[in-house]
Amino acid sequence: AFLMVEYVGIPYSEIVKHALLPAVFSYIALLYMVHLEAIKMDLKTIPQRPTPARERMLRMGLGLSGSILAVCIVYYGIVAIQAVFGGAAPPLLALAGVAVYVASVWYSSRYPDLALDDPNAPILELPRAWDVTRTGLDFLIPIVVLLWCLMVEQMSPGLSAFWATVSILGIVATRKPLMAVFRKENLAASVRAAWDDLIDGLALGARNMIGIGIATATAGIVVGTITLTGLGLMMTELVELISGGNVILMLILIAAISLVLGMGIPTTANYILVATLMAPVVVDLGAQAGLPIPLIAVHLFVFYFGIMADITPPVGLAAFAAAAISKEDPIATGFQGALYSLRTAILPFVFIFNPAILLIGVDTWPQTIWVATVSLIAILLFSAATMNWFVTKSRLWESAALLLICFTLFRPDWWLNQVSPPYEELPASEFLSAVAQTPANGRINFVVEGVDLMGEDVRKTVNVPLGEPGEPLERLRGIGLTITQAGDALMISNVDFGSYAKRIGLDVGYDVVAVLRKADQPSSLIPIGLALAATAGVAGLQFARARKQSDRKETGPAR
Repeated sequence: AFLMVEYVGIPYSEIVKHALLPAVFSYIALLYMVHLEAIKMDLKTIPQRPTPARERMLRMGLGLSGSILAVCIVYYGIVAIQAVFGGAAPPLLALAGVAVYVASVWYSSRYPDLALDDPNAPILELPRAWDVTRTGLDFLIPIVVLLWCLMVEQMSPGLSAFWATVSILGIVATRKPLMAVFRKENLAASVRAAWDDLIDGLALGARNMIGIGIATATAGIVVGTITLTGLGLMMTELVELISGGNVILMLILIAAISLVLGMGIPTTANYILVATLMAPVVVDLGAQAGLPIPLIAVHLFVFYFGIMADITPPVGLAAFAAAAISKEDPIATGFQGALYSLRTAILPFVFIFNPAILLIGVDTWPQTIWVATVSLIAILLFSAATMNWFVTKSRLWESAALLLICFTLFRPDWWLNQVSPPYEELPASEFLSAVAQTPANGRINFVVEGVDLMGEDVRKTVNVPLGEPGEPLERLRGIGLTITQAGDALMISNVDFGSYAKRIGLDVGYDVVAVLRKADQPSSLIPIGLALAATAGVAGLQFARARKQSDRKETGPAR
């Protein structure tokens, strides 16, 4: 995410906002697939400590409400201190942080430290979450520092990581001595142990950074080579030639190439490679095909497929690591992991065709809840279809129906586009007024024409974000785009280096020829409602079949 800030040119908080729902849904879908696999194999759960249902509900409610309350206290408490004390707030906040740290260590000292688990021993009982959490509450402080600096103070990723590192170093150096004081144990031995932990941690961090530094430096060489040799343009031409201008085929090719590029490469270098080689190809060819794709959607698309290489045979480094833990065949583990990762493979395509899942164009809480609910249902249905199990084992047509329902929930606009066009094309003379009317932090789609570096005529449809309301030309300059107006004609006279406009392929000399306005279409509730009704129908059929199968098991085979 830190690198993505540099490549996409938007704040870290925006990166988190756009990537949040897909990441959460991906893990929920994985849990759901594992649940379905357990049902298919008739696996039993690990027993938990016997607890009355009322107590379990009370613990869950207190945990959720307590977490929300703690977040609110931290946020509004810090904001209040900053508002009241102004420039004197940082030292006061530091003192408050130290006080919270000491209090949390004192609370943790009342309970015994967790014993190290034996990885070879069977798990006989699941521990309670709070019993584990309360022994290390103070370790949440560096996470709070990191998130606050990144998302509230809008500090750079490097500076935010620095302050988080400072806090964790302080914890490592003082936690054991404080524990010894509160538990009335040997203080000198605890100080020596803390010092050893600090030195070991610094050494381990330095050793880990060697690999990251080498990977990043090597990726930088690759980036420089691609830039200087024009390999990026050749890659664009190659994909365009093979795909024949078909957007779906182009995306499939990009996904396959990103998968190959990511094999055996650390995450950081992986992203740099796919962002440098593949992201510009998607941006350029998508724009030429008339598909306005937000830049963050493109980068998440190539990154998702680059990361999938970790579990995809024949390389699949993560699959080999998992096989070593489970003592199973690495290739079989890789194929099983690839099957589970299918729920991830569909999401990047949704980023491209329905950016609402990235909360792009979603401005209110009701919209967010609606998008999240529909998208979650869609990804769960896709998982059920790929596992061939919903309520019970699915028939072939039921799995096909679930896939069609999933497609409809993810892309209700596809059905609407068959009835009426999604955009209305307005003349370039209305471009500046459209920019002025775009709400704060909104986006606008427009069409440009010009001649590229190869001397060929190009026509691109682009999607750009606009900042706070203001004078149209100033809003465009905020993304690095300078427009010169001559009558009704609009020409790009300057594109700032490294700006958002430059990253999406805009160049000096291009003419703005049209602006796209969302056309009036039938409500998306129509296809979504039909899809949900079809889901209920499939579920009803499977419930009835599952009930018959259960009755047959209870009564035994007919004689």
